[in-house]
Amino acid sequence: MKEILKQKTAAILDGLEVSEVILNDVRKVIDAHVQGGGNRPGLAVVLVGSDHASQIYVRAKRKDCEKAGIRTSDFDLPYETTQAELLALIDQLNQDDEIHGILVQLPLPPQIDEISITNSIKSGKDVDGFHAFNVGRLALRQRGLRPCTPRGIMALLHYYGIDAKGYHCVIVGASNIVGRPMGLEMLIQGATVTTCHRFTKNLEHFVRQAEILIIAVGKPGIVCANWISEGARVIDVGINRLENGKLVGDIDFEDAANKAAWITPVPGGVGPMTRATLMLNTAEAAGIFVEEPHKQSPGL
Repeated sequence: MKEILKQKTAAILDGLEVSEVILNDVRKVIDAHVQGGGNRPGLAVVLVGSDHASQIYVRAKRKDCEKAGIRTSDFDLPYETTQAELLALIDQLNQDDEIHGILVQLPLPPQIDEISITNSIKSGKDVDGFHAFNVGRLALRQRGLRPCTPRGIMALLHYYGIDAKGYHCVIVGASNIVGRPMGLEMLIQGATVTTCHRFTKNLEHFVRQAEILIIAVGKPGIVCANWISEGARVIDVGINRLENGKLVGDIDFEDAANKAAWITPVPGGVGPMTRATLMLNTAEAAGIFVEEPHKQSPGL
């Protein structure tokens, strides 16, 4: 008789579940704040052009605002909008006391410089956490509005009781939006951090060392599942649409799940957490602080 070997399957880091908990918690705290005489937080959502993916993201964010009890002001601008026109709108929103957070959906049309736009937003209203001042505060371990995707990943790990302290965290991808601030978040939590990028030689060597592996490149198969060490915690930030229409991450989920202890699905992992932490940031920009939830289950 042949012996049948059962493959283990990683536990799921369920971003959909955790994001719903966060949105409900934000709603409760905001409603209590309003009932006590406070103002309801207001988020300005600016969309330039009609990029299909951006429209989908913006609709999802507006829906999350409804769930979280956050008031939205929508500004849908034509593709031909000039940088001067967008800067003028941001200046107006910066001065509006009813607007606590400003979100400018990226990417922007080529005639508009994204860095100039990002840094024109008042740092206290920069709910994406992209402003140089806010990233600098993160680097100095000072409280501020944190980039949403890295914050969402930390909130996801916290919910499942996974403490990064003392672990080797390998980050694949060094973007300003995810990779770089992710490294700062992990350093603050006491992890040893290695960041891999386009010039890294022998990527496999570093991935095999990872106890926590975060992949944020946007390229399917950039990391091979057989490189993963047994029991690793795998966070797949990438979201890619294949020719057949299927959404996948940067690593093969099924194969990786047979080696990892924990793994995020795509979709349903990091994406919902990014949007949920946008709600946390918006509440904080209005002076309302919501404790991040914890499932009280042991991390592995």
